Amino acid sequence: MDFPTIAELELMHNTVCKAVTDPRRILILYTLYEQPRHVTAIAEALDMPQPTVSRHLSILRQASLVDTERDGASVIYRLVEPRVIEVLDNMRMVLRESLARQSNTVE
Repeated sequence: MDFPTIAELELMHNTVCKAVTDPRRILILYTLYEQPRHVTAIAEALDMPQPTVSRHLSILRQASLVDTERDGASVIYRLVEPRVIEVLDNMRMVLRESLARQSNTVE
């Protein structure tokens, strides 16, 4: 892989990174990784108000991380790129290992 340019990194930061700055949006991505869902089903699964979920889904759609399809009068949301979950899981592993190192340093 090529070394990224500052323009590419700025674009990534302004789209993908900003889209995942809120933990609730990350939870929505994990929920959609399990299966596509209606906004109401996402809200129920995460115990969040439906308007809050809708607002977060809009941001995730703008970043092209989720997409929609019509199911009659309903809209089903789906994760566009499942690899984002791998990235998030890797970040979680980095966090756990970092916290473990910090814990060992304190002792």
